[in-house]
Amino acid sequence: MQWSDRIGVRAPKRDGDHRTAYQRDKARVMHSAAFRRLQAKTQIMGVGISDFYRTRLTHSLEAAQIGTGIAAQLTQKHPELAQHLAIDEHLIEAICLAHDIGHPPFGHGGEIALHYMMHEHGGFEGNGQTFRILTKLEAYSERHGMNLARRSLLGVIKYPNFMNILTNPLCVGKKSERFSQVKASHWHPAKSLFDCDREIFNWVLEPLSVADKANFMIYNNFANKHSKTINKSFDCSIMELADDIAYAIHDLEDAIVMASVTAGSFYDEVSHSLVALNIPWLSENILALQASLFSDKTYARKNAIGALVNTFITAIFIQKRNVFDADLLDYAAVLPPEFESGLDIFKQYVFKHVINKPDLQLIRYKGQQIVMALFEAFASDPQRLLPPNTENRWLIAEDESAKLRVISDYISGMTDEFANRMYASLFLPKSNAMIEKR
Repeated sequence: MQWSDRIGVRAPKRDGDHRTAYQRDKARVMHSAAFRRLQAKTQIMGVGISDFYRTRLTHSLEAAQIGTGIAAQLTQKHPELAQHLAIDEHLIEAICLAHDIGHPPFGHGGEIALHYMMHEHGGFEGNGQTFRILTKLEAYSERHGMNLARRSLLGVIKYPNFMNILTNPLCVGKKSERFSQVKASHWHPAKSLFDCDREIFNWVLEPLSVADKANFMIYNNFANKHSKTINKSFDCSIMELADDIAYAIHDLEDAIVMASVTAGSFYDEVSHSLVALNIPWLSENILALQASLFSDKTYARKNAIGALVNTFITAIFIQKRNVFDADLLDYAAVLPPEFESGLDIFKQYVFKHVINKPDLQLIRYKGQQIVMALFEAFASDPQRLLPPNTENRWLIAEDESAKLRVISDYISGMTDEFANRMYASLFLPKSNAMIEKR
């Protein structure tokens, strides 16, 4: 068993094709329909608000660029260890490009809606859906989705345990009489995989020892929230850092340009705190960076964003944990504690001033209502309303939970605009929305 193995039948190698397994994985992700649909899925701002703001696609591209930068930096900083761990920029790029591929329309509003509709049938969570698309749904093979290499799949798994195990019953809301009464705060899913995908998850972990498998899946319990896993692979640790940096720094640019934040609030909540942390270079230069970030000169803002990204990338190093037998699990890419605290300050600022803004919460709420209404309609008469390919999958599903999972798969793959048009076609009497077949 090798980490470059694939579970499905390998496609015959074409003449002159000298690509590695991970170069082929990157190509499969980039050319997939699920990846293309990210261009019309919400990142932070609602899709269509402006051509400038980031979508899930541009966020994934930025995360991939940062991820390859981290890989190159670690290779230079730890050359022997990088060779031992076989750090591969194509692998990291593939993982970063794929990491958000399972997120539904309308961002976390869509996730809440699908989890609410599926909570008695296995639940829904965006990271779990990513794994499902890569291993089952995307049509690169008959039964195994994109049929990616084992190490690529391991790198995408941020939360290596299952919904039914990690869900805290005390954090599950009560069913509401009307969809309009469903409170998002009561229906956040446990970050996890779906139990129906356990077989392929077990295949991914086959090269590991029994002890490593058990240790990899351990989690922390909490009294007032869902349990959360604590381990991930080395490659996944790079991807997660890239994702966090892209979210905290690049998405900050959207907030500045749309005037969701001010230089005053940035100083009070970010710059002032960063100065106190004594982070090398960053604490000394944050006030100058702030002036550039809020400058009316685009190039100045771009240079400041680039400097911030570079600061965090170059601080990352490789750490051995001495917990696992397998080096792919025992090593991790990490930020020094003061840099990690600094990145958290940026993340919290973006969350407070952008994600939690009332007008954006209204957009999420609207998307939540659309997704729940679509799910209810399709579940009420699937053979009448589902497109042929999805109907065929529904017909051969073994039980009610499997059939509803097919409907969940279909809706989660929609773009924001497709879901809007579908809703208009089904529920608005004067709508002439055209829905393409899938």
